[in-house]
Amino acid sequence: MDKPTQHSLTWTVDDTMTAKRIGTAGAKILSTPNMLALMEACALELAREYLDEGMTTVGAEAHIHHLAPTPVGMKVTATATLREIERRKMWFDLEVHDEKGKCGEGSHLRIMVPQKDRSQP
Repeated sequence: MDKPTQHSLTWTVDDTMTAKRIGTAGAKILSTPNMLALMEACALELAREYLDEGMTTVGAEAHIHHLAPTPVGMKVTATATLREIERRKMWFDLEVHDEKGKCGEGSHLRIMVPQKDRSQP
């Protein structure tokens, strides 16, 4: 069976995700850090399809553009597309849409690393 090259993840914007909540000036709209968190979570879920047992990924780089505001109560969906794998590096292209249209885009690099056993220091 072929592995997927694309994955989508949807969140509903709530008060904990707003620019106002994190202390920046702004209204009750999705903050840029929370848009990035959605993008990273989406890429991570797609990356898991490619990992060997005992491996995970860590975010290493992100380039994002927050294009439009998304108000509290609206659904927002990130779509990650796996662009390339080179050894331990995984590059993703990302788009974010809310119920009114495209509100974000960017690229993200994740690095494959061994998953640490939490019982060891």
